[in-house]
Amino acid sequence: MVGLSRRLTAVDGGMSCRGAAVRFGVSAASAIRWRQLSLRHGTPAAKRQGGDRRSARIEAHAAFILGAIATKDDITLVELQAQLAERGTPVGIGTLWRFFDRHRITRKKRPRTPPNRSAPTS
Repeated sequence: MVGLSRRLTAVDGGMSCRGAAVRFGVSAASAIRWRQLSLRHGTPAAKRQGGDRRSARIEAHAAFILGAIATKDDITLVELQAQLAERGTPVGIGTLWRFFDRHRITRKKRPRTPPNRSAPTS
């Protein structure tokens, strides 16, 4: 990024994008693209990539989901999926699974086994 700022400083100082590209040994298209990004967004840095962009849809129904779990403790994901579909929010099982994971809710129906008293087995 240091070299990129030097290139943009040269262009801001009056050098053409193509001239800066030749001077710094990059393609003219890259220099022009970086300049355009800098003018549009204030920085030529890339935007954040990846991440979750769809969880807001199910998070809007968090109160309903948590209420359904409180009402029926052993509700299955399929039952919960059907209830959400009746409300006009069709979601997949994986979406519900990720919702529970984000909220640290486990669907295990029996308590954990106590640890071995003698010694670890592995």
